[in-house]
Amino acid sequence: MLPAGLAAQPADNADRLALLALHPAAQTVIRLLVGACSCDLVRPRLADPREDERHLRERYRRAGRTRGSLIAAIERHRLGAGIATPPGGWPRALAAFVAEHARNAGETLFLLRYSAAETPAPTVLPPRPVRVADVLARPGDWLEEDVPIVVGA
Repeated sequence: MLPAGLAAQPADNADRLALLALHPAAQTVIRLLVGACSCDLVRPRLADPREDERHLRERYRRAGRTRGSLIAAIERHRLGAGIATPPGGWPRALAAFVAEHARNAGETLFLLRYSAAETPAPTVLPPRPVRVADVLARPGDWLEEDVPIVVGA
């Protein structure tokens, strides 16, 4: 079901509890990763790895994260560098997975957020419904950071 190169791992307990409160029908809470982070799912890697990592550095600096958490994030990000991008890119592969998952498992909650060791569990906001057709039509735009999205028919 997962595209080649995409991995799923259990979410930590704080995330699991917060997300189950948003979508009680869920049975499992996972993190989707390319390598050890999810950056590739929301924006293509830049050809120059230094420029690519500069984006992460700036993001962590604005968030007030520690140097140690930044270094850990860059190390995680580097693990995905050798994984081949699927035809059409990661956002399209994710959209296809989301559509297949909705057909097989029904409504599913997705939440995109940057995380680090200091990041608290997601704030409980009301989920926004999105149709599978919209995910497939706009694979790079349907998932908004920090907004819980419930994808269904």
